[in-house]
Amino acid sequence: MLFSRGLSWLSRTNYNRCRWLYSQRHELQLSHSNHFVSPLDSAHKVLGCRVIYSWISSAFHGVGQQIQYQSRSIVEEQVDPFSLVADELSLLANRLRSMVVAEFNIIQVPKLASAAEYFFKMGVEGKRFRPTVLLLMATALNVPVSGPNADGAVVDMLSSELRTRQQNIAEITEMIHVASLLHDDVLDDADTRRGIGSLNFVMGNKLAVLAGDFLLSRACVALASLKNTEVVSLMAKVVEHLVTGETMQMSTTREQRSSMEYYLEKTYYKTASLISNSCKAIAVIAGQTAEVSMLAYEYGRNLGLAFQLIDDVLDFTGTSSSLGKGSLSDIRHGIITAPILFAIEEFPELRAVVDRGFDNPADVDLALDYLGKSRGIERTRELATKHASLASATIDSLPKNDDEDVQKSRRALVELTHRVITRTK
Repeated sequence: MLFSRGLSWLSRTNYNRCRWLYSQRHELQLSHSNHFVSPLDSAHKVLGCRVIYSWISSAFHGVGQQIQYQSRSIVEEQVDPFSLVADELSLLANRLRSMVVAEFNIIQVPKLASAAEYFFKMGVEGKRFRPTVLLLMATALNVPVSGPNADGAVVDMLSSELRTRQQNIAEITEMIHVASLLHDDVLDDADTRRGIGSLNFVMGNKLAVLAGDFLLSRACVALASLKNTEVVSLMAKVVEHLVTGETMQMSTTREQRSSMEYYLEKTYYKTASLISNSCKAIAVIAGQTAEVSMLAYEYGRNLGLAFQLIDDVLDFTGTSSSLGKGSLSDIRHGIITAPILFAIEEFPELRAVVDRGFDNPADVDLALDYLGKSRGIERTRELATKHASLASATIDSLPKNDDEDVQKSRRALVELTHRVITRTK
């Protein structure tokens, strides 16, 4: 969660004995539930690193310089995360298109096939951010298949088989993600997505819902083929969380609408759960220890929270052309996000405006006026930067591995934490 005082970075000591240590908690803490683990409490459970941060508010001016990478990776060659896995991303994109349309080509339902592949077509696949994270995580956790009598051909075969299974997880994750977008656009009555007309706007709500359902069913088939019950459980939990988060967003009380605790819990369910549990699935299917799997989970969770916090900022500061969807979308739909919540802390009178909802355009303008006078945008960026720092720290806490490809992928994962908080779209 938020920290009112510092955390100072200590370099890694004995990997098997180290822990997360925190110096002081902000009074705002997330509630416990069976599904959501607060940023502070979950960090206490992660073994494998010893981290204390020093965060001073004034240090966060100029986001480009805010995140301090204290790990040894800072002095090494910078890598482009997307270029590093570009060939695999192309392979995944082709496979996803094939998976989506194959069934309908057999049973001859071309309209649904066209709907289901709408956001997998060349040019509108999006950033493919999640598959990039997962492919990099797969390499970052790479454990050579070896033994006293290891045969080279067998080792290559096993390594290739593992990589294919990890690619499958990336494909499953992307199908779940796109399905959630299709359903969200129907619920939000959106008319644009990724710079083009949203599927519900082009083909209607019913077909958009069915296309999302179909993608989820294809993801389930692919998931079952992995034959790993823990991975199946992790990804099933993601779908449950997506529904839970959307329901939380639709059915808030007046108190919950103005609660940062509630907002972060909902954000975990709607955004961070998919990335965090997919990262953990990548580790689990590779046979990693519980400690390493939890580090992978923590990386994805903090990266996902940082990603959504910046999304919330961009909803106020971006343009429709840069975002590929309408700006001010959340507040116009009555959805309260971090910038407004921070503004309420400075201007309590804004609470009454939020309680009224935003059916009246004048209330939207009034809220924006308060936001402009507050540090709401700045404090949201600061919180995103703190979560990005936590994500970066987990990569430095992974077990030592001198393999060049592993090192490059770990640097790329750290670089992604920086790109998430400095992006403009």
